[in-house]
Amino acid sequence: MSALSELYQEIARCQLCEIAKYRTKVVPGEGPEDAEIMFIGEAPGWHEDQQGRPFVGPAGQYLGQLLASIGLRREQVYIANVIKCRPTANRDPLPMEIQNCRRWLERQIEIIRPRMIVTLGRYSMAMFFPGKSISKIHGMAQKRDNVIYYPMYHPAAALHQQSLRQAIEADMLKIPALLAEAKSVPEAKPQPRQLSMFEE
Repeated sequence: MSALSELYQEIARCQLCEIAKYRTKVVPGEGPEDAEIMFIGEAPGWHEDQQGRPFVGPAGQYLGQLLASIGLRREQVYIANVIKCRPTANRDPLPMEIQNCRRWLERQIEIIRPRMIVTLGRYSMAMFFPGKSISKIHGMAQKRDNVIYYPMYHPAAALHQQSLRQAIEADMLKIPALLAEAKSVPEAKPQPRQLSMFEE
């Protein structure tokens, strides 16, 4: 059994948060264990809760289109969320839920060792860029420990605010060059345990 498969079994047994009682399926994440790019969203929605897969609703369809715009398929990247269970009534994830799930995301990063981590939305951005505003830093990459960290708006934002669609698509088009830069250095060695804790 692969390291990710073992981790998924651990995640499926997790009952740390109240929302675990109401989930249909846990949504750990999916993608190859050696993915070069890892996309991290916020929380599963209704469609994800039903299927146990991340980004399978309308926002996921748009993410697929964004990936296609840079010549990628979702099978080539790793996709996960900050928390692994759907918050009741699709509310925003709570700080406690993010903190409880943090161990799972850190383990995923350790296993996959991506060259590039793309945060989708403000909750995943806050884990890697604490205290920053997504409207000010989206599309601006930061390199740490040979890993490129790259904040983007969540794809769902474009579904609610058409004005953000152009920014999201422009930010996505920067990824190939950034990834090429990341691959020009030795193997990535992310150190997720040094990340700042989420702050409300």
